[in-house]
Amino acid sequence: MALPKKAAGRQEEISVLEVARRQLSVCILGTTPLICNRVSEKAKRELLMPRGTLNRADKKTNLKHDPLREYRDSPYTVAGEEHPTRIVMPATAFKGALRDVALDMPGAAKSQIGRLTYVIGDQGTDYVSIYGVPQLLMSIVRSADISRTPDVRSRAIIPQWACRLTVSFVFPLLRDPVVANLLAAAGIMRGVGDWRPEKGAGDYGQFSLVDADNPSFLAVVMNGGRAAQDVALADPQCYDTSTTDLLGWYVGEIDRRGITGVAS
Repeated sequence: MALPKKAAGRQEEISVLEVARRQLSVCILGTTPLICNRVSEKAKRELLMPRGTLNRADKKTNLKHDPLREYRDSPYTVAGEEHPTRIVMPATAFKGALRDVALDMPGAAKSQIGRLTYVIGDQGTDYVSIYGVPQLLMSIVRSADISRTPDVRSRAIIPQWACRLTVSFVFPLLRDPVVANLLAAAGIMRGVGDWRPEKGAGDYGQFSLVDADNPSFLAVVMNGGRAAQDVALADPQCYDTSTTDLLGWYVGEIDRRGITGVAS
């Protein structure tokens, strides 16, 4: 049976869904410590202008590590007194967690969530204020070379942390409950910072969504602002016994060898 031909000049009607931007503001409370993982100034300068391999004599006069300087370089920070915290986190870290968790969630696609969501930074910046008092963590890590050479890395770790997050999304392709569910799942399965679950080995940087009047959230915000962070960055406390022992040995060796120019 022959199909009827379309009438000459007839066009199909195009219908486009009307979309708009909406925002969802949530309170985030860390459920596991946050390890700051900003690339240090020393590492960035080495990438820009490598100094080459040091000989034995050079190694005796050039320290490989300066734990206190590396500790202070590890968090993202903002200058001035206008910001509520000294320590911040790139908003893209939370968007990355929100986007990547879609890989493990039915009904969501990573690329689509990436296009439809945007995490808004605080006060017109690209950063989110992180509340909490940092401590010094010295860890044995493996380098990325073929031999997986062991090394010591000094970073800031924030045992109790919190932040306020504002997510902008495209409505009605996404709705408030969907974004909230994705963000909650990201806090469990992805996290932020170093050694987060996304990497497969650690469980740091996990978080949950809480109410604005949550007592634990309010306690972190009240006691972990800019003033407390400035004190902790200037005079850090060690996170664990291993760090205490290693830093104590390092300071003793610096004094014994008469080395100058290290951070104090």
